[in-house]
Amino acid sequence: MTYSDRWQELYELASAPSAAAGVGQERMSLASASAPGPGGDKLNHSGGPWTKASSTAGELRTNTETSRSSLGPGHEGIDAGAAGLTSVASLKAVLTSWEERLSGVRDECEYLTGALSKVAKEMGETDTAVESSFNAARKGDQDR
Repeated sequence: MTYSDRWQELYELASAPSAAAGVGQERMSLASASAPGPGGDKLNHSGGPWTKASSTAGELRTNTETSRSSLGPGHEGIDAGAAGLTSVASLKAVLTSWEERLSGVRDECEYLTGALSKVAKEMGETDTAVESSFNAARKGDQDR
């Protein structure tokens, strides 16, 4: 089968009615054809997933800091109440470890809040610019 024959076969398969495609086989379709499912044929970033992700990262940052700051008061008085026990040193090591981990999570969430918010702003501006360019093109077509 030649290269041209293969393309002809694919072309015929794409234009065949769905019954001819066979049971269990998917029918070919154009990428530009509207597809069923969420979102349809409209891609819109503004007010969407980037903004929500930024908000979630901000909430996680706040909750992490609240948890981290409550660890210290929970360990107050351990030195006096458990003097001489070797577990005090272990508890202090665990406290320090958790404070460092939670600080790292807090700092990462703070970074992500800003970064995701920036992406949301840029994508929203892109949506607006693309919409404006299409509106200008439509207006130009109507003026002809």
